[in-house]
Amino acid sequence: MNQRERMLSGLPYKAWLDGLEEDRQACKQKIYDFNQLPPSRQSKEAPQMIKNIFGKTGENVWVEAPFHCDYGWNIEVGENFYSNYNLTILDVGKVTLGKNVQIAPNVSIYTAGHPVHPDSRNSGYEYGIPVTIGDNVWIGGNTVILPGVIIGNNVVIGAGSVVSKDIPDNMIAVGNPCRVIREITDEDRIYYFKKQKFDEEAWEEVKNKNK
Repeated sequence: MNQRERMLSGLPYKAWLDGLEEDRQACKQKIYDFNQLPPSRQSKEAPQMIKNIFGKTGENVWVEAPFHCDYGWNIEVGENFYSNYNLTILDVGKVTLGKNVQIAPNVSIYTAGHPVHPDSRNSGYEYGIPVTIGDNVWIGGNTVILPGVIIGNNVVIGAGSVVSKDIPDNMIAVGNPCRVIREITDEDRIYYFKKQKFDEEAWEEVKNKNK
């Protein structure tokens, strides 16, 4: 088993062997081109450039520059994916995001890690454990998602969280370490911020969109 196969299997691997360094270099060039795209050309060119970086996307995808990742081809996002500025994905392990995922600024998704003991760490071996994020998820700004985490459908992760454990469906979770604080219920539908209700005009649009 070569080092690429070891990496994709979640086994300890060495990142500079078997074409992995070359893959990262090729990805860096694509990311550089994307991040340097002039604003006047972004609306027409940026979506296709991101589709050429990611392994799989829906039709509608938008990522605000700057963006960074290791390989790109190890990232899959669903329909209506949106990320704000400064998304970083270390996609040593597979990163899978569902449809209607929204990501606030300065979010980091880490699948990569190193052994804890210095003797093992100094050997050069590292690892990648997949991260999976479900449908209809909103991830607040400055959140860090750690290797192996599974975030369920319809979840909201509060700003500044460090997500080290799985989060079930339909939950609001926040903190360091990130913990569930409550379930999302039908009552939440009528509010746009805390206890502030949608005005009549906006509420009609919300209702019609979800019919």
